[in-house]
Amino acid sequence: MDIGIGLPATIPWTNAPLILEWAKRADSSPFSSLGILDRLVYPNYEPLITLAAAAAVTERVRLMTTVLIAPLRRAGVLAKQAATIDTLSGGRLTLGLGVGAREDDFQFAPASFHDRGRKFEEQLDLMKRVWSGQPVSDEIGAVGPPPAQAGGPELLIGGYTPVSIRRVGRWGDGFISGGVRDPEQVRQLFDLAEESWRDEGREGRPRLVASLYYALGPNSARGGDYIRDYYSYFGPGAEDMARSIPSTPEAIEGLIQGFGDVGADEVVCWPTVAELDQVDRLAEITS
Repeated sequence: MDIGIGLPATIPWTNAPLILEWAKRADSSPFSSLGILDRLVYPNYEPLITLAAAAAVTERVRLMTTVLIAPLRRAGVLAKQAATIDTLSGGRLTLGLGVGAREDDFQFAPASFHDRGRKFEEQLDLMKRVWSGQPVSDEIGAVGPPPAQAGGPELLIGGYTPVSIRRVGRWGDGFISGGVRDPEQVRQLFDLAEESWRDEGREGRPRLVASLYYALGPNSARGGDYIRDYYSYFGPGAEDMARSIPSTPEAIEGLIQGFGDVGADEVVCWPTVAELDQVDRLAEITS
């Protein structure tokens, strides 16, 4: 099972030198992927631009949106941006996509919130055509650049509902779960993804990715402050999340093993503390 690490680009007061050094350090460590989260109404760095910067300072590690809120963006522009990053990185982009849940992000974009699921499926259709080199329409021909990965970047679908997960079979290469701490809950999501795959008559199986938050070391308590702020729209639920961040090697190892036991091919560990020792401490556990 592969282990990825998130970039601290969503944690407030993170600076650009730290993000780039984090990417370089992860690239020289055993991590499989660099993940990044997405918000608009928050002091985070824009995910695709950040991954483009990370691509320039890394050589090996995959670049993964975990996940990007696709309906906030125009489908044609998103398709071209993703193809460009994939080409510039030598085929290292994994595009995790979801529909999002925070209405303020859509108000700011601006983008329509209540029909975002339908728009997302239209986006997936268009992006697949663009990446495969097909004409976009009767009036518009093929649009490049061609992605380094044939047919486009690896595409993971994120979500929590049966409707969202069933998109995996038709459009995705796999499924990525959010920061659910219970492996048995993740197993249920994985089962839905695999069922959608079979229903579409596809061979093999989808790639299955789990995610978790973590904090390690003497400053691990700072992770709770970030989670309370980032998930403040959850109300009291944000406090529960802040208190339950795994912060010992044993807890993190146990969660990773639990996700592996339910079929995860990769686990992405999102940091909650923006300090470089978090890369080294996680590497010690997972290497």
